[in-house]
Amino acid sequence: MSLVRAVRLRVPAAAAKPGPAIGQALGPLGVNMAQFCKEFNEKSESLYERDTPLRVELRAMSDRSFTFSIRSPPTAWLVKRAAGVDKGPTAPSPEVASGYITPEAVYEIAKMKQADDNRWHLPLEGVARSVIGTARSMGIRVREEGDEDEGTEEEEAEEE
Repeated sequence: MSLVRAVRLRVPAAAAKPGPAIGQALGPLGVNMAQFCKEFNEKSESLYERDTPLRVELRAMSDRSFTFSIRSPPTAWLVKRAAGVDKGPTAPSPEVASGYITPEAVYEIAKMKQADDNRWHLPLEGVARSVIGTARSMGIRVREEGDEDEGTEEEEAEEE
């Protein structure tokens, strides 16, 4: 039993269905799509709410068996959800914010991202700065609730 290939997928939590999106990735590996969907749905429904997009790393073996690990949702999706926006702006502007999130939301997102297998060794502050950078690139600013003055993101990050 040797590793054939590792595949990365984005699958909605507790809502995986054997279809073209999963089939194109798993079909050439000989992995049973129905079995993967069943196991993934069982494992993900207790971790995240339904239809949350999750990153999955699946490792297919030569005997058609597989293992998979579920990672946290994409940072951009978490930031949009925390800001309460459905879709980011088509052209983010540094002058005009398309939404706001609080430092507490940044901290919660950073804790969730740090729990991933590939980020356990990174300090929480570094992961939080990455979350702030993702938010900034989407046109979403970080500020305290009730703040009326427009401070920079760096000043707000230092206050954390």
